[in-house]
Amino acid sequence: MVLNVVWLGFFVSAFAAALVQTLLGDFGVFPRLMTALFDAARTGFDIALGLTGVMALWLGFMKIGERAGMIDAFARGVSPLMRHLFPGVPAGHPAQGAMTMNLSANLLGLDNAATPLGLKAMQELQSLNPRSDVATNAQVMFLVLNTAGLTLIPTSVIAIRQTLAAKQGLAGFNAADIFLPTLLVTAITLVCALVTVALVQGISLLRRGLLVPLGVLAAGAGGLSWWLAGLPAADAARGMGLIGSGAILSVVLLFLVAGALRRVNVYEAFVDGAKEGFGVAVGIIPYLIAMLVAIAAFRSVGLMDLLMGAIAWAVSALGLPTDFLPALPVGLMKVLSGSGARGLMVDVMQAHGVDSFAGKLAAIIQGSTETTFYVLAVYFGSVGVKHTRHALPCALLADAVGLVAAVGVGYAFLH
Repeated sequence: MVLNVVWLGFFVSAFAAALVQTLLGDFGVFPRLMTALFDAARTGFDIALGLTGVMALWLGFMKIGERAGMIDAFARGVSPLMRHLFPGVPAGHPAQGAMTMNLSANLLGLDNAATPLGLKAMQELQSLNPRSDVATNAQVMFLVLNTAGLTLIPTSVIAIRQTLAAKQGLAGFNAADIFLPTLLVTAITLVCALVTVALVQGISLLRRGLLVPLGVLAAGAGGLSWWLAGLPAADAARGMGLIGSGAILSVVLLFLVAGALRRVNVYEAFVDGAKEGFGVAVGIIPYLIAMLVAIAAFRSVGLMDLLMGAIAWAVSALGLPTDFLPALPVGLMKVLSGSGARGLMVDVMQAHGVDSFAGKLAAIIQGSTETTFYVLAVYFGSVGVKHTRHALPCALLADAVGLVAAVGVGYAFLH
């Protein structure tokens, strides 16, 4: 219901703004709006098409692991932690293993691996859903944790900053100087998401079985963060890439070896899983296009610029510093579109300098936030869930907290 109101609101506000602009003499606004709609529809299809091969690859490997019994073993190993967060998922259910692997891939910054694993997890959770069009508590918790976007190293952001620094002639530039601020902001966002959903669903987080594993994870992440922070930018990015890729490929090799030892026809299993990946990609297209065209309509008539102007006025009226405002559109756009936010981030870095406060803050926001509406549309759309319940409000609250935290941490670390 909430997503329906938001989607309709994008279109109604866009058409109303276009009508006002036409009456004021801008006769090109409706053609621009029409062009934006068609471009967004084509983009949605291109995205889904691009995901097809990746999903076929990872769901093929997941099918091997499932038939080899590794997914079940993995689920049993993490069940003490997962049963606290997902009490509606039976112990040892395949969804536990898929969810854990998805969250691990996100942590390692491996977006291409995380998406198909997340879609597989949603399918497994859907098998426990008594009402196929209404999201379960477990599905809501899983989705909101995904929108929190916890990432240990924002490798793509670091790579973009390094490239732009070279173009701007900055010698000895450390593109990884946003690493610790980004990690801190993502941690704050994750805690907010977890606590918010737990409160709504009546889940108690003050349990030893939950606090101990999270403490160990935090200690491990902190130790790795401290080690990487002491390395040069290129070495840090290379080290994280090695750790992430090595971890995922080790899991793939484990699945293949376990399948061979248990006499599983690994080729046939891979093909069966890849077929599922193709079906999921096709099922995503209508949901993805629906969301992208609504966002494109909102952007094409200048409502994003109007919103930013209002925010700037409010900030100035409160007597607060305004030097963070150039980076703010990145956070607002990231909720709607990852590629749009990336373009805005590059624009900020080019306009203000990659080593400026606004440029660094834009990088922190880009690296520590997630495309909430995209994730919502793709994950729920892949299983046909139409009523998302409290998923969107909880995710948007976490996004808002993350954006505020990014500004605060940026001032604390970089200003």
